[in-house]
Amino acid sequence: MMDDPPIDYIARTHAWYGALGYPPYRYAQFEEVPFAPLGRPLARATVALLTTAAPYRPELGPQGADAPYNAAAKFYAVYSGDAAGEHDLRVSHVAVDRAHLSDDQNCWFPLPALRRAAAAGRIGAVAARFHGAPTNRSQRTTIEVDAPEAVRRVREDGADAAVLVANCPVCHQSMSLIARALEAAGIATVVMGAAKDIVERCGAPRFLFSDVPLGNAAGLPGDVASQDATLAAALSLLETATGPRTTAVNAIGWPTPGWKRDYLGLEGLTADDLARAREAHKAGLAVAAKLR
Repeated sequence: MMDDPPIDYIARTHAWYGALGYPPYRYAQFEEVPFAPLGRPLARATVALLTTAAPYRPELGPQGADAPYNAAAKFYAVYSGDAAGEHDLRVSHVAVDRAHLSDDQNCWFPLPALRRAAAAGRIGAVAARFHGAPTNRSQRTTIEVDAPEAVRRVREDGADAAVLVANCPVCHQSMSLIARALEAAGIATVVMGAAKDIVERCGAPRFLFSDVPLGNAAGLPGDVASQDATLAAALSLLETATGPRTTAVNAIGWPTPGWKRDYLGLEGLTADDLARAREAHKAGLAVAAKLR
C-alpha cells in the first residue's frame, strides 16, 4: 500500500534534464478521453498484450538489469511476437529505475500471467501476438504513426481488449496515447504503470497504478503471486470501469522503504557529476539519431 505520495515524475524529470541544460518537456494533456466498454464477458474475450520492452539483441551490447542506458537497443517501429512462444524482452534501454530493476521480465512483460489467466478461464484467450510499442518523445509520431499501427495489429488479431504495460516516464505517455487510440477504435484497454501523474495528465481510459519503481508495473521481482494479483487487478478494472479516467490503485507495494528518494535525484551531485551525465545523454542522442 502507498505510505507516502507517488513520485511526481513530471517535476522530477524536468528538474533532472533542466540540470543537464534542457528545456522542460511538455507531456501530453487532453481533456476528452475515449472510452469503450468491454464488448463481451471477459471469460469469452480475447486479450492482447502491449509492451514498451525491446527484444534482447546481444550484438547491441549490455541490456540487462545492471546495464547503463543503451540507446542502441531502442526500437522505433511497432513490432509483434508470437504470444505462444518464449521471448527475452528487456528494458535497460529506457529511463527505468535501474537501482530497483531485476532480471525478471515478468515485471514488465506479463505474458506468462496472461496465459495463466486464460488457462484458469479468467479470460477467453490470449491474442495470437503481443505487440511492442516504441517510446517516442514525439507525441505526433506516437499519435499519427505508432498508435494507428498498434490499432491495426490488435484489430487484425481479433482482440476484444488490451493490456498495456508502461516502463519509463515517456513510456507511460506513449502507452496512454495508444490506449486512447484503441478505445476510440472500440477496443477496451487498461494501462499498467507507475507514473500516475503522466498517465492521468494524458488521460487514459483505465489505469492500474502500482506505487513501485519504474520497470515493475506488472508485479514484484521473483514473486509470481504478486504478478498474478497485479494482472488480476488490471483485468478487474477492464470489467468494472464505467467511464474514462478510471484509476485503480494496486494493493501491492514495494517491499522496502526509501526507494523514491534516489530516482533522478540531484542531491549530492557535483558539477563534474552533472557534466558526465550531460555527455552521456548527448552520446545517447547521437546514437539514437543514427538509428532513426
